[in-house]
Parts: sequence; structure tokens; C-alpha cells
Amino acid sequence: MAGNITCGSLLQKLQLVWDEVGESEEDRDRVLYELDQECLDVYKRKVDQATNSRDLLIQALDDSKIELARLLSALGEKAVARTPEKTSGTIKQQLAAIAPTLEQLTKKKNERKREFINVQSQIDQICGEIAGTIEVGEQVATPQVNEDDLTLERLEGFRSQLQELEKEKSNRLEKVLEYVSMVHDLCTVLGMDFLSTVTEVHPSLDDSVADNCKSISNDTLSKLDKTVATLNEDKKLRLSKLQELAGQLYDLWDLMDAPKEERRMFDHVTCNRSASVDEVTAPGALAPDLIEQAEVEVQRLDHLKYSKMKEIAFKKQTELEDIYAGAHIVIDTAAAHEKILALIEAGNVEPSELIADMDGQIAKAKEEALSRKDILDKVERWMSACEEESWLEDYNRDDNRYNSSRGAHLNLKRAEKARILVNKIPALVETLVAKTRAWEENRGESFMYDGVPLLAMLDEYVMLRQEREEEKKRMREQKRYMEQQLHTDHEGPFGSRVTVSPNRPVSSKKVLGPKSNGSVSNGTPPNRRLSVSGIQNGGHSVKSGGKDGKKDSTKTASPVNSNAVASPVNANAAAAVKEDATSHISGTDPVPSTP
Repeated sequence: MAGNITCGSLLQKLQLVWDEVGESEEDRDRVLYELDQECLDVYKRKVDQATNSRDLLIQALDDSKIELARLLSALGEKAVARTPEKTSGTIKQQLAAIAPTLEQLTKKKNERKREFINVQSQIDQICGEIAGTIEVGEQVATPQVNEDDLTLERLEGFRSQLQELEKEKSNRLEKVLEYVSMVHDLCTVLGMDFLSTVTEVHPSLDDSVADNCKSISNDTLSKLDKTVATLNEDKKLRLSKLQELAGQLYDLWDLMDAPKEERRMFDHVTCNRSASVDEVTAPGALAPDLIEQAEVEVQRLDHLKYSKMKEIAFKKQTELEDIYAGAHIVIDTAAAHEKILALIEAGNVEPSELIADMDGQIAKAKEEALSRKDILDKVERWMSACEEESWLEDYNRDDNRYNSSRGAHLNLKRAEKARILVNKIPALVETLVAKTRAWEENRGESFMYDGVPLLAMLDEYVMLRQEREEEKKRMREQKRYMEQQLHTDHEGPFGSRVTVSPNRPVSSKKVLGPKSNGSVSNGTPPNRRLSVSGIQNGGHSVKSGGKDGKKDSTKTASPVNSNAVASPVNANAAAAVKEDATSHISGTDPVPSTP
């Protein structure tokens, strides 16, 4: 059997063959020598193969050790638990010992590499989305990983960077969505197409695109910011325009007394008249068609204003006259009406300019009235006090004022209050004079009250009051003289006494004085009178305080006591005064005097 064949058996068989053949010894030696050489070559070849195999194993072991060290360095690990500590044993034993650790580290390296690729891919993806070089959802190329540095520290660094980028992406996405919401709200208020506006910035901003797929690039954010700023500016301009139109509508409505129904039709325009930009949020509140509608209405009313110009102008003039009348300033109303009528009929002035001019006059008149208010209030107090003084004079002359008739106690209370008020007249007049002079010095003009200088009125009143006091003093002296004469004449020719009732008046005549309308009780006009209203016509005063300039018959034309003596009277009046004084000779009914 082939399994029992050996080199010796084959050599014996070769000897037998040589014997049979008769080979010479030389040939036999030569063949044996060749056999030895061939065997030696085979051994040498085998030895070389074994040596090469050993060298390869040694190289493999060295490479494994180098790879192990490189993996440990790349993974950042100083040692591995299963790393063989022995360096003895056969080469194959050493290779067998290091192979599991090397396989484990290689597997760990591949896993770590995949983690690096995953993290770096996400970083590159987000960076590309932020820079705008990569569209949302587009896959990036596999990043190059440095396999010599796969440490956990470096991986954690990439993960931290990825976390920051994800946070920035989230913030950017939130900002993009906020911008998109603002664009939507602004487009709704402005009546604009939201879809076309927002997709013009970037197609991914459409509502149909998921939020995580929207563009977050710098360019998108910049365009959104500019779009929002532009829309806000448009909103501000439109609101300003709308508020201006609303103000014009109100002015025109007020000028032409437009009914509430007509005004209510434009509530959607005027509701934002005083609103701020942030307060206007209603859909279509600033739409172009709404502003155009308001412009058309303003143009219509403005055109209609021309036809109602005369009515509006005279209404303004009436308002101006009312202000002047309330301030007791006399103006030429007829000339003003003629001037307005001439301007309108000539057509030389724009209605808006005429109304603006009249509004300016009204504002100036209000300012003038305001500057006179304090003085006018004191003039009214002065006149009221003078009226009470007049009433008190009449009350003191009434012989029956203490009778127990109905209302006597009310008159008594009024008389007490009137005396207090009358006592304040001198101080009131003094204050009024000081304020009037200060006003005139400040304004550089005379203070006119219904066309009459107020200081002149006050000076005349003071003079008349002095004359009245002198007249009263004269009356008291005359009364004392008459009482002495009566006591002398009471003795009869035969020594009998004549009884005279002290309460029976000798004459029913009263002390003469100017009435409130400037006339004298017996029809004789005085040579001087105090004019408060400034205009007296036929013995009656005409006050310009009313709106239509009508005569005011309820107010007195003068603050002077209606029963005070204004000036020296004629002979008949003097006789009447003497006769009246005689009628008051009584110890219980003295001649009344102003407190």
C-alpha cells in the first residue's frame, strides 16, 4: 500500500532494479547523489517555506500589536482588560491570544466611526441649512472621519456642537414660524395674499410644508425680517391715511350735519380713527378697497361741500359771533356776512381755505374770550351786586316792609344778604379796576365791554356812587332841619298843639334817580348815565350777549342802582325830593341808606 512505502523500501527496490540491469557503481553513486541533492532541495525548500511562514506570523504579530496600539490610541483607551500580558509562547499562541482583543477593538472602532459619521453628518446638515447651501431634507455627503482620533472626548465635543446647532435650529425655526405668523396677520389686516407673499420669500414657508422642513437659513430670516418691516410700514402708512380720511369725514359730517345713518355706514372706517398701529387687527381693516372707498366718500362730500358752502360759512360765522357775544365783544356782524357772501359768490377762495380761515378766527376768538373770562366773571358779580343794591333801596323805602304779610320774612332774609353783598361792592370794583388795567397793559389795548371801555364804566360808577352818598347826606341834613321846623310849628296860635301822625306821608313821591334803562322816573333825562351794555337806544339798552343780537329786556343796561341819584336834578325834581323827604319825618321810619 502506498501508505507503507518509505524511502528505504524504495531504495531497496531501486537496488534490485539496478542489479537486474547491471548498473555500474558509478552510475549508482551518481543517481544516489542526485537523490540526495533532490532531497536536500526539498528540505531546503520546506525550510524556506517554514521560515517565510514564521516571518509572516512574526510580521502579523507585530502588525497586530501595532494595530492594537493604534486602536487603543484612536479610541483613547490606555489598556484593555483582555489584552495579553504574556509575550512568551509560540508565535501562533501569541497571535491567538491577541486576536480577540484586536477583533473587539476593531468592532468598537467601526461603531465609534459610525457614531462620528452620524454626528458629523447632522452637523454638516444643520450648518448647510443655516448657511442656505443645503435645502431642507437634502442628504449631505458622507463626511471624512479622522480614524486616528475617535476618542469619546472628541465625540462628546461633536455631540455638544450638534446640540448647540439643534438648539439654534429650533430657535431659528421658532423665529421663522413667528415671522410667518406675523406675515399672515399683517396680510390679513392689509387685505393681501398671504401665500404669494410668504412663498416669495421661500417656497418651504407654505402652510402645506411641515414645520421641520421649513427653511431656516440666514437669507430666509433676513428676507422675512424685511418683509415684516415692509408690511409694518405699509400698515402704518395705510392707518395714517385711513385716520386722515376718517378725520376729514368727521369734519365734513360735522360741517354738513350729516345724519347718524349716513355716518354709521362708515363705522368700519372711523372705528380706527384713534387706534394705534398694534390695536388694528381686524381682517381687511386696512385693505386697499376700504381706503379707496373712504377716499371716494371724502371726494363726494368735499364736492357737496361747495354747494353747501354758504350755509357752512354762515354757521361758522354764527359760532364766531356767539363766542364774541359771550365775551361781550362788539363786532360788525353785517359787514362780516357781506364779506363772506361776496367771497363765496366771487369764487375767488377755496371752500377749505375759507373754512380754515374761519376756524382760525374761532380759535382766536376762544383764546380772546378765555383771557377775558376772569374779568367778565367779576363784572357779572358786580352787576348782580348792583341789582341787589337797587332792590335793597326799594325795600328800605317800603313803609310796609315790617308788616306780617306773606313772604315778609323771605324779603327780610334777602335784605340781610343784600346788605352783605352791597358792602363788598367797593372792594369788588377796586379788584376789577386792577385786573382790567393789568389786562390792558399786557395786551396793549383797551378792555371793551359791549363796545364801551370797562374802566370808563367803572370810573363813572364810582363817581355816581360818590354823588349818591353826598345826596344821601344832604337828604339826612334836610330831614333833621325839617324835623326841627315841624317841632317849632306844632304850637298853635293860642298855645294848642297840632297832632301830626308821624307815619302818614306828606307826599307819595319818591327820590328821583335814573332807571335801569337810563331814564328818570318823572321823565326828565339825566345829564349823565352809566352804560354797561354799551349801546342804548331810545332810553332802552340793547345787549349783544344773545346769539341773534336781540334786545335783552330781562337784564339791566347799567350796574348803577336804579334808584340812585345819578346827577343833579332840575328844579321840579328837587322840589319832589324835598316833598318826599318831608313825608319821612318820623322817629320810627328813618331815611334808608345803602349799607
